[in-house]
Amino acid sequence: MTLKKTATLVALAAGCGLSALGAPQAHAMTLMDLFRKRSEPAQQEVTVPGVYAPGQGGLSAPPAEKRVAEPLPKVTAPRYYTYKADAPRRIDAARLLDPVVTGSIGQGVDLADPASQGATLRAVLPQVSVSATGDIAKAVEAFYAESGHFLWIDDHGVTEKGRAARDMLAKADEVGLDARDYAVALPEDSADPAAREKALATFELKLTVAALTFVQDTIRGRIDPNRISGYHDFKRKDVNLAGKLKVMAASGDIAAYLESQNPEGPQFQALRAELKRLTTENGGGAEPIRIAPGTLIKPGESNAELPNVIAAMKQRGSEPFKARHGDLFARYSGSPDYTPDLVDLVEDFQAEHGLARDGIIGRGSIRFLTGGDGGSARIDKLQIAMEEARWLPDDLGSRYVFVNQPAFQVYYHDNGQEQFSMRVVVGAKAHQTFFFEDEIQTVEFNPYWGVPQSIIINEMLPKLRSDPNYLDRLGYQVEVGGRAVASSSVDWYGSTNNVSVRQPPSSDNALGELKILFPNAHAIYMHDTPSKSFFKRDQRALSHGCIRLADPRKMAAAVLNTSVDDVAKQIAAGKNKGVSVPSRIPIYVAYFTAWPNKDGQIEYFDDVYDRDLYMNKAFEATRQVRQSRG
Repeated sequence: MTLKKTATLVALAAGCGLSALGAPQAHAMTLMDLFRKRSEPAQQEVTVPGVYAPGQGGLSAPPAEKRVAEPLPKVTAPRYYTYKADAPRRIDAARLLDPVVTGSIGQGVDLADPASQGATLRAVLPQVSVSATGDIAKAVEAFYAESGHFLWIDDHGVTEKGRAARDMLAKADEVGLDARDYAVALPEDSADPAAREKALATFELKLTVAALTFVQDTIRGRIDPNRISGYHDFKRKDVNLAGKLKVMAASGDIAAYLESQNPEGPQFQALRAELKRLTTENGGGAEPIRIAPGTLIKPGESNAELPNVIAAMKQRGSEPFKARHGDLFARYSGSPDYTPDLVDLVEDFQAEHGLARDGIIGRGSIRFLTGGDGGSARIDKLQIAMEEARWLPDDLGSRYVFVNQPAFQVYYHDNGQEQFSMRVVVGAKAHQTFFFEDEIQTVEFNPYWGVPQSIIINEMLPKLRSDPNYLDRLGYQVEVGGRAVASSSVDWYGSTNNVSVRQPPSSDNALGELKILFPNAHAIYMHDTPSKSFFKRDQRALSHGCIRLADPRKMAAAVLNTSVDDVAKQIAAGKNKGVSVPSRIPIYVAYFTAWPNKDGQIEYFDDVYDRDLYMNKAFEATRQVRQSRG
């Protein structure tokens, strides 16, 4: 085996990585060791003269005793956090009756006049104890101090507007929220005027807090994604709470206004429709058709589970899929024989769901056929997806690229329609791909592979400390402070912060022919790969975090507004070259275990990184804080 081929295998074991990742996969270094033993003669340890400068890195080799004494450093992965929900504070009710403001603003009400309409209700506001998060409490205090208006009550009790708002908030479950977060009990009637007035004033403030919380949640979500893990990277949306309160005050149809705050994008609406279907059909959704665990059916075989497979396809297939195969479904008699026409049916179903189109009915296909889990679990996925959808823009744009990691697919949209999709490889669980949005800026042909510090430190450094010539022999280029040097001259016992390593363009380069860049803090991009066999797998969480494309030339042509032939010419030229896209294209590197396909049908995917688990923990932490406040 040649050294060049060894370099390729090492690069593929490393992949493209992130700037901060966890420990390497166990097999990567084992493979390196194996290849080195086969292709390289035994090396004697040589003490290279030089001065050791601890922590500095550079061109001074360490003395022999330091080779044993220095521990290996590690670059650690981002972590998941214990979610902390925003703590509420008590609304400063005394501020609601600012004498300067309410004396000059409002409806001409003289608070000093006991007979004035609502005066007695306003007078008891300082006695009310209601809590809200800091931003909402501030908005509520400012609103009542400035306006002097009640939104939901009058001297006679709760108004129709108040009841309409309360009824609307009770339906929050329908849009993926938790209606218990916005529940406000109607005030109890009392013969004691003071008790009645306090109950009404309490209801007023609680409903205002609930309505404003609902509006904020519909726009940006209940959960701050950046508090879930270091893998989430979003600027949380700003909500003009003061402006929203003023619109609520002026609204003649409060139910319609509250409804209008929900996302209107087609993806969210598809999720919402599916949630309604599952929660209304058969008490939580039609249960998937059962297929015996471990079922494996190959073309030409006979299997008693085949009728269940065909029935599940009819249940789970999209409407266009069922239309294409309506005749076959109609004439299928329930035979256990896996005939060629049924193989064609299965292959079409597999293609529609991004599975290997091999006609083999195995674990991957059955997961889609059965919905992956029961109705309640699918509802859970939908609620999480609707929450995560609120982190993204409501309108994703008429032209964008969407990567869904659990689906192992990327989708290119233009003119408001999905133009094509393709398989991708994403980060392994130890090297997870982040969840964020950005803009595609550049396509680089015949790229260099800049080895991330995480891979240098976690995977290459152990070899370099025992064999400083390691990278030189494998053909990597090493620079210290921007100056090209021999790998053997670098102090691999010092800091590597000013040391860069890259693999030159070649057919064996870890990034293949091209990479598509959307500069971000996580060093993630889309790229080609020489390891094409990975795309045949159904489970494709295999990289160090970047996104490998099954058909990179097609994606490059799309984002550059050019042809695949032109892309091929750029690659054939053999030169490293970056080409800017004509206009920046939004890219969403997303994580949805439930998401609509191009026909609007919801597809469900495995939670490959267990992120849904952490979302549910965040929901529970938020629920406990919100429902325990006064």
